[in-house]
Amino acid sequence: MTQMADQNPVEELKAHGLVAQTSNEAELKAHLKSHRSLYCGFDPSADSLHVGNLVPLLALRRFQLAGHRPILLVGGATGMIGDPGGRSSERELKPREEVKRFVAKIRDQASRFLDFDCGELSALVVDNADWIEPVDVITFLRDIGKHFSVNSMIQKETVRRRLEDESMGISYTEFSYMILQAYDYAVLNERYQCTLQIGGSDQWGNITSGIELIRRRGGEGAHALTYPLITKSDGTKFGKSSSGAVWLDPEKTSPYAFYQFWLNVSDADVIRFIRTFTFLESEEIEKLVQSLEEAPEKRAAQQVLAETVTRLVHGDAPFESAKRITRALFANDIESLTASDFEQLAQDGLPATHIVASEVSLIDALVDSGLAVTPKGEVTRGQARKLIASNAITVNGSKTTDDKAVLVSAGALHERYFLVKKGKKQHHLFVKEIR
Repeated sequence: MTQMADQNPVEELKAHGLVAQTSNEAELKAHLKSHRSLYCGFDPSADSLHVGNLVPLLALRRFQLAGHRPILLVGGATGMIGDPGGRSSERELKPREEVKRFVAKIRDQASRFLDFDCGELSALVVDNADWIEPVDVITFLRDIGKHFSVNSMIQKETVRRRLEDESMGISYTEFSYMILQAYDYAVLNERYQCTLQIGGSDQWGNITSGIELIRRRGGEGAHALTYPLITKSDGTKFGKSSSGAVWLDPEKTSPYAFYQFWLNVSDADVIRFIRTFTFLESEEIEKLVQSLEEAPEKRAAQQVLAETVTRLVHGDAPFESAKRITRALFANDIESLTASDFEQLAQDGLPATHIVASEVSLIDALVDSGLAVTPKGEVTRGQARKLIASNAITVNGSKTTDDKAVLVSAGALHERYFLVKKGKKQHHLFVKEIR
């Protein structure tokens, strides 16, 4: 990782539209003229991080490049409670062992973005269960809770929103989350001289509570910086695809599906996402802005975004695979696909049907997959025959007009796969089960 010590990370984040609030911008900039430690918390609510988590991960990376030490805090303890912010109901408490498993996965994924072996700036992963779990309730109330005013806590937006709706309410469990997060900041301040916490704008109340706790306990002056929550221009939630959340784990979201997610970003969002999720220089971004204005049909900006983020998250080989699959499907060059490519398509890249029999008639396949749908929305064998007769069906790259055609194991690609295309764009994958 190439260090850029002279770079002001706050200014860089602002240039990329990634600063929502700071505790005191002038003081923070002055504070960051020396090497500092900062942290961001991650909630182990699943066994993988998702694309929304890229914002804090890349922010931590920017700070490390600028000469600061990033600390990634995994909420092994707080993750068992859950932040009430952004929720209308209390989350289900997860078993401790499940949370531990999530923590381990997140540790591994963080290593793709942060340098853990670069001397005094080496990134650090910590689990707040290490210091929260040993604290008994009396110590917690006497030494930590006493610093918090309930009057002040109920004025925090995340709490106030829940209290104002009588149908929601808030449990003491969730109410205590703010105190626990503040305690995290105080512990990291004491143990690692951590003087900056970053987080989403919805975390502002929790972060500033931490600053106040540090002050009351006589610690060094602490700072806060939040980034805006990422949304799409049409108002829909960022980070969702047709199949659900877009995960960083390739076993949950394949590199191909991940690549397609970014490739399909709208023109209205693509430049903003390039600023948010890449390290491209301003000059490069301006060229992409010009390309988008002059030739939006070429989708050059989307291609750069998809390539850059896929390489960053998954590496060169998975990106090349994703690109190869995309090109093969577009050009009907199916035989160029590897067995690994087909595994990605079967995982989440295309609608897929698993077949057990050694052979299946093409008509049955079209019906079972739903491809033989009429304009009225009915799936019929007659429509299947009509599609075949009209030369609209391609099997493994070859057109067929034989309504007696059969998908036979011997004709499968890589002994398992039949890729059926209807018309020019609609694909369906049939996967032969291995017994």
